Amino acid sequence: MALLSETLPPRFAHDSEAELARVLDFYQVSWRYEPDVFPISWSPTGAVVESFAPDFYLPELELYVELTTLRQTLVRKKNRKLRLLRQLYPEVRIKLLYARDFQALMVKYGRLGFLLEMNGANGKVTAR
Repeated sequence: MALLSETLPPRFAHDSEAELARVLDFYQVSWRYEPDVFPISWSPTGAVVESFAPDFYLPELELYVELTTLRQTLVRKKNRKLRLLRQLYPEVRIKLLYARDFQALMVKYGRLGFLLEMNGANGKVTAR
């Protein structure tokens, strides 16, 4: 018997994540959405005060993928978190996809309409 969490699709934080999942599914690339959380900062008492949860994990490639298309103002913060993650967990392979990387991917796979819709709504795709 499958658990309910295993049967429901993930609730993506942004439509760009859902679109990347569709591309991965189309090419039969196995993925998991936000499966792991990495502590990256602790208080003096040892409590975790900051963590990083990459958007996707591609188990066959042993690679995490993080998207930064939601708000480009957050890029500096994500870059800092990514730098800490790499220092603390050097064995973790992770790729940060910037907005331009995601846009190139969408153009390559014929999803220009999605890009135009996303850009027209300040980074958030309207309900379909």
